[in-house]
Amino acid sequence: MTKSGIDSQPLRVAIVGSGPAGFFSAAHLFKESDHPVEIDMFDRLPTPFGLVRFGVAPDHLKIKSVTKVYERTAARPEFRFWGNVEFGKHITMEDLRTLYHCVLFSSGSQSDRKMGIPGEELNRSHSATEFVAWYNGHPDFSEHSFDLSVERVAVIGIGNVAVDVARILCRTEQELLQTDIADYALEALLRSNVKEVVVLGRRGPAQAAFTNPEAKELCELDGADFCVLPEEVDLDALSQSDLDNGSDKSVIRKVELLQRTALNKSRGKPKKLTMRFLVSPVELISDNSGGVAKMRIVKNELYKTENGALRSRPTDRFEDIPVGLVFRSVGYRGLPLPGVPFNDEWGVISNVNGRIVDPKSSNSLPGLYVSGWIKRGPTGVIGTNKADSIETVNCLLEDVASGRMMTPSKTSAGAAEELVRSRQPDVFTFEDWKRIDAFEIERGVKAGRPRVKITSVRQMSAALGRG
Repeated sequence: MTKSGIDSQPLRVAIVGSGPAGFFSAAHLFKESDHPVEIDMFDRLPTPFGLVRFGVAPDHLKIKSVTKVYERTAARPEFRFWGNVEFGKHITMEDLRTLYHCVLFSSGSQSDRKMGIPGEELNRSHSATEFVAWYNGHPDFSEHSFDLSVERVAVIGIGNVAVDVARILCRTEQELLQTDIADYALEALLRSNVKEVVVLGRRGPAQAAFTNPEAKELCELDGADFCVLPEEVDLDALSQSDLDNGSDKSVIRKVELLQRTALNKSRGKPKKLTMRFLVSPVELISDNSGGVAKMRIVKNELYKTENGALRSRPTDRFEDIPVGLVFRSVGYRGLPLPGVPFNDEWGVISNVNGRIVDPKSSNSLPGLYVSGWIKRGPTGVIGTNKADSIETVNCLLEDVASGRMMTPSKTSAGAAEELVRSRQPDVFTFEDWKRIDAFEIERGVKAGRPRVKITSVRQMSAALGRG
């Protein structure tokens, strides 16, 4: 990097967002840069790890162990975490230009998509995003409540998040006690009156987005029979043709599992989890109190587009399903950040291969980068963010090598810390997080659980002795 213009000082990088994409980016920067790097990572929440802490299902503890990898990155002396610091409020784009050579945004997709049907705003109609954040102890959602006194729940969507929601609603007390689910959610679920959960997908079993391990878990629930309708898992001619000509054996195994499930007899478990295919909700119908009472669905059929993709379209066959609570899981979208170019149609930061671009000129903006869902949209699993982040960081390093970056006027680590602490006195460092982590695990040991989460910023401050 002899032409980079930073030979006498470290490359200073700010990462906004502390989820998987942020940590994968930091790790790759440390590994591949041939110049000293200092990284400051910012997050609106006091705790790091983003989606791993607040999105991964509480009964998927093995997946959450990826944080051990992130902890090795955070342990480096050149890395600092600044939690409870909100971009656009406590620190601005202009601040970051003054303090860093490069800024990488990895803020994820924090909002959900709507179904756009009549009755969607009725009481007891929610996004799965809210429910997932609630049962995972997200501070923004810990005061939410959901009416679990109903007997039948519908989950709209057929990806991993939808399956997570359905599975958590069907877990037994003993199963839930083995998770790190938020205490208040545990209590609510143990009082739940839910007897059946219906998951609805607009396309067929061959197009279902959930993974095979997720499907296998549904067949192994202690307290719920997993059911599908035989006629809905029999493949149509177009799906069968795609399957016969495709090379994805995992899809074949998924379809075979679902077709075997259709042959299973009820084992008389307390709850029932039913998965429907080729159906879409067209209306939520209310009871006398303004809450959801039933859902009208339409039967779909598949057709092939000009580019060969299979899509669904409605037929003239409708069905009404009694249901008292609805969770929609039909996609996520990112939210714009102040001063950062945003593609509102796609719900992502405007970029090419991770370089943030001016949407009018399509020219890349020196020193500005993006990774993760806010870069590509809400696709893939946690590991997908690794390759995505490597692509972005490689672009960043190419630009640094050619001297294409921002020119900060204050390049010392002390200047950044002074600004952060002056704007947000109640900042949380990674050392603070380690103390909170230990406290949660200690509480878990006493309760016979993996951990008992602290679910509010005030309680986290109190755990650190801040009053």
